[in-house]
Amino acid sequence: MSMLSMLPQKLSAPFGLLGDEAKLAFRSQSTGISKLASTRNIAEGDSYWDQYTVLFDSASDVFSLISPQDIRRALVEAPENVATLIRVLTSRLFNLVSDHTFPSASTTSVTSFASSFIKGGASERNTTKEVLNCMRVLQRVFPVIFELDSEPSVFEKEVLWKKDVVGGQPHQEETEHTPQFVIEDDEEDEGEAGEAGAPAAAPQPKTSPKQTTVLPSLGERLFSCLVDLLFCCGFTLPTKLQVDHYKINYIIWEKGVGSTADLGPTQALDTNKTEVLRLLLVLLSRQIYTPPGSLFTSPSMYTLHFVQRSQRRDVLTILCSLLNTAMNSSQSSSTTVIGGVAGRIPYNHLVFKGEDPRANLVSVCFQVLCALLDFQSGSARDTPTGSGDLQVYAPTLKTNAFRYFLAKVHRTGDFTFILNGIHGILEQQMASINNMLPGSRRSVPYIVDTVILFWKMIELNKKFRVYLLEQDKSMDSLAYLLCYFLEIKDKPQQHGLCRAISYIVQTLSAEPAFGLRLTFPIKPAYLPTKWNVGGAVADFMINAVYFIIATTSGTLNSMYPALIIALSNSAPYFKSLTLNSATRLLQLFNAFANPSFLLADEGHPRLLFFMLEIFNSVIAHHPSENPNLVYAIIRSHKTFEDLGTFTLASGLRDVRRIQQAKEEQSRANNAKGKSRAAEGEHDQPHEEKQRMLERENALELASREQSVDNLTEVRIVPRDSPPQDPGNNVEDTPSTQPLMSPTIEPTVLSGFPTAVSEKARGKMRERRSMSMDTDNSLDRVTATAVGRNGFVPTQEWVTSWQQGLPLDSVMLVVSELMPKVQDLQASHKLNATGAVIDYLGHVSLKHALPTPPPLNPRRFIWSESSIVWLSSLTWGEIYVRGMSPLGIWNATSVRLFYVKHAQSQQRQLTEAVSNVVGGLLGRGGGTESPQLLRQRSDRS
Repeated sequence: MSMLSMLPQKLSAPFGLLGDEAKLAFRSQSTGISKLASTRNIAEGDSYWDQYTVLFDSASDVFSLISPQDIRRALVEAPENVATLIRVLTSRLFNLVSDHTFPSASTTSVTSFASSFIKGGASERNTTKEVLNCMRVLQRVFPVIFELDSEPSVFEKEVLWKKDVVGGQPHQEETEHTPQFVIEDDEEDEGEAGEAGAPAAAPQPKTSPKQTTVLPSLGERLFSCLVDLLFCCGFTLPTKLQVDHYKINYIIWEKGVGSTADLGPTQALDTNKTEVLRLLLVLLSRQIYTPPGSLFTSPSMYTLHFVQRSQRRDVLTILCSLLNTAMNSSQSSSTTVIGGVAGRIPYNHLVFKGEDPRANLVSVCFQVLCALLDFQSGSARDTPTGSGDLQVYAPTLKTNAFRYFLAKVHRTGDFTFILNGIHGILEQQMASINNMLPGSRRSVPYIVDTVILFWKMIELNKKFRVYLLEQDKSMDSLAYLLCYFLEIKDKPQQHGLCRAISYIVQTLSAEPAFGLRLTFPIKPAYLPTKWNVGGAVADFMINAVYFIIATTSGTLNSMYPALIIALSNSAPYFKSLTLNSATRLLQLFNAFANPSFLLADEGHPRLLFFMLEIFNSVIAHHPSENPNLVYAIIRSHKTFEDLGTFTLASGLRDVRRIQQAKEEQSRANNAKGKSRAAEGEHDQPHEEKQRMLERENALELASREQSVDNLTEVRIVPRDSPPQDPGNNVEDTPSTQPLMSPTIEPTVLSGFPTAVSEKARGKMRERRSMSMDTDNSLDRVTATAVGRNGFVPTQEWVTSWQQGLPLDSVMLVVSELMPKVQDLQASHKLNATGAVIDYLGHVSLKHALPTPPPLNPRRFIWSESSIVWLSSLTWGEIYVRGMSPLGIWNATSVRLFYVKHAQSQQRQLTEAVSNVVGGLLGRGGGTESPQLLRQRSDRS
């Protein structure tokens, strides 16, 4: 009996978890969350606040028991209580971090568990749990406060940023010690090198006659506390690193940039790091409650302080810790069961539903890193250096220290580490797509962050960009990016990432070293077969751009210029283009030269201009090494000649002629279909099969012949003008109808189009069109119908771009080579194409062409609208990832971008497999789950 009397009355308490009754009471009783709004002026010393630090056992408890509406109601009815809650939580957080009992000793052993069970309710204080709960509640409260106003509200300024002036000796900041490592540029000028290479001298405090001291604001102290928690031994770092009683040790978490020591990840430490970084991310998210138009004039005080006022030691240690943790994700397996042996089992992510602490940490590291590197609001904008065409913008230590030090990474080993990490993540993503078992491998959750980080690296660090293009992996990474673009091009919620990839390709294509690698064979390990066309990198790039444009039906119209410019930048280096690649280029050119496309939008002629630049560059630099392309140009001479005499009237005639031809073809097909249907009623099975094969062959031939027309018949939604408010754009609903299967090889005709019947039909249609062209009012009506989104083409507008088309080089080549090509075709009727290609591969055009101009690639130029767009893309992705499982920013008024919920689409194979392997969980079909579509700006 004495032994039984020692057992506790409630079995839930010894497990370290308060019973469900206490948590339910927090929601339902007057002493719980409702008291925050119902009772005014609760004192800071009231025991009511204790439950906020000891009641919750996990982050999900906090986010389920405290709703945004609870905080919002309290802000309206008792704002002083919300202010007191913040002060109490932060004060306890500061005190606990400096307390000798923090962090609490781990009690995971069987002995300690049994002893705590026998002791009953006499459990020791768990300071680690209290620290975690302080941070979790702050994570819940801050987003609701941020949404009050796009500008820093009076509440924020009074509670978080007000500095108190007290009497006494001036407050001296602790001087920095010698840093663990140095990230600097040896070639930097004296002033900046000194600034980067040595700790900044602490400013001497100005002592007033009254000997007053300005204390740091609560917000500043909170940031300092979070930095300490990120490097606290026993909490986020192994206990073995603690020296004496100094538990704060600024050591980089993992090996990589700036460190060769591998501390080894543990689940408990990874979980604590995630909690601290999540609160840091919430503080940085103040930016998403600012409308796009005010992003530069009203910067986030939180992010501004962190990127400009943090000590150099803190910046370097945090930057390297986040970067190394993110990059090691592709090289080291998780210590959990999910990341171990089971991680290599197909469909393991559908069987093991538990969270992976390591994956959560990597995700939040990526998010914080991208948010810090993206920030350029207010005084954090990059500063211009140089003048005129040589002017560039670069970060400084005073604008954004994180961007500045990322630009200063220069060791080859660091570049190798970063490139291997990014390339490994891209490989993982492509392996999850290119798999024998669809959906058997989990998609990389932080692929968007990886692409953004890759872009930041090549944008900010010139030496990394040079190093990248010297490596074979650079072309593999390019192939993976373009393949991923092709995989997600039909998903509207992924169009922002598609745009980012197009700008990355344009940025890389402007480098001379990029062009020199275009002749290398394409050989990534996980390149999907359907996109692998063989040949060199240039051939893959051309075909990828063609597939993107030809299969998106104009939904990605605003991304076409960056992709075509990338081809134009690369064209001087094209060599030995395959027949397939040459045909693709001419198909794109014919599509852009179609009057229906040219007259549809004011910005469309520039695509034609870029295509002509591609041909001119090939002709000027390597004509004899690209006989397939030169021959394709000669065969399409009529299109080039028509462009030289193009007018609005001739374009409108062609548009009407094409429309009439389609209508006639449609009527003929309908009539033919009805007659065949009547005949088919009495067909035998073998006859029906033969008839279907003949029809399929005929349709395939027709689709090959009319692929260019189909490409230009789609409705193009122009978005060529950068929006003033990128957050207010409404994303288009895609209607994807592939115009040509990527697996179908185009038919390349040998010789020129000399079929008399086709010419006769063209003349008949032209005469019929000209007979309808006698009324000028009809021209105006047609011009109005051709233009999109209110654009009406005029002859003056046509003249403005038509006279500037660079047609001279192409026409010189045509006039120079056409007679000889026609002679070869006449004399080599059996193998005319081979003879022509052989001739064009040896002919010299130096005597006929002018001296090639110097190369002047078009680089991607950042503007305010593009910076806002990328910020909305970055934070939109963070917002979506935060929706599950916690819903950090859910039900708050975000202003940087629009959010809309759509019905979930038809469940895919992976979900069906989940139903099978998930056991008898009773998952019903047809339930709707919200799927977020970020309505971000679509134009930079």
